[in-house]
Amino acid sequence: MALPDLSNIFDVSGKVAVITGATGGFGRMSAEALAAAGAKVMLTGRRSEALDPIVAGITEAGAEAAYSAGHPDSAHDVKRIIDEARERFGGIDILVTAAGTNRVHPIVEFPIDEWDEVMDVNVKGTWLFCREAGRVMIEQGRGGRAILLSSQRGVRGLANYTAYCPSKAAIDLLTKSLAIEWGPHRITVNAIAPNVFRTELTQWIYEDQAAYQRFLTRTPIGRLGEPEDFAGLLLYLSSRASDFMTGAILAIDGGYTST
Repeated sequence: MALPDLSNIFDVSGKVAVITGATGGFGRMSAEALAAAGAKVMLTGRRSEALDPIVAGITEAGAEAAYSAGHPDSAHDVKRIIDEARERFGGIDILVTAAGTNRVHPIVEFPIDEWDEVMDVNVKGTWLFCREAGRVMIEQGRGGRAILLSSQRGVRGLANYTAYCPSKAAIDLLTKSLAIEWGPHRITVNAIAPNVFRTELTQWIYEDQAAYQRFLTRTPIGRLGEPEDFAGLLLYLSSRASDFMTGAILAIDGGYTST
């Protein structure tokens, strides 16, 4: 009996990936993980001065990378970025939407413009990138991967998060809707829903023992997330290993949503 050849089941070498929010923790994790695995990566974010050193680091390590700055909630910017990715690298195989923001207030004090900002970046921005990248993937006719960044806050509410929580719930249903719509095109659509991971914004939690312990109280695995925890799931969803998975909202939270 011949055993199946699974030696390259997680291979993404030569694939073209567009990563939004690449200057943030999850976007940068995604860019570096995919580049390390051999993908060509197009990074995007609001500020060129923040994108430039990330791309420089990836290219110095021997991988192919470029960036194009723009606003995720601008239809003009999004189309330009997707066009530049296709022109530079010859197509698009993987989309990772990691751009996101949050504002925290009691609802009775929540400024409408801040609520709009959260929805524009988290929901409209994701929708726009899916629309433009989806057009390219469908036209190419070779399938593709869309990986949307959700959150455990998409299924669990939190006081003063009345913009962020609904925005992530919207991402979950966008994921499921697109999975149905794009299934015939062999484009899979899945969402990653993390809890606390080590990033520049959360490093203080890891350095403050009291704060770290508070976050552990509902984390059965007994620790918080590290970049390598995220990279494994990302590569799975980007590769042929996940060919038959679509429409899934995958919690990567140390068991937080199980409690």
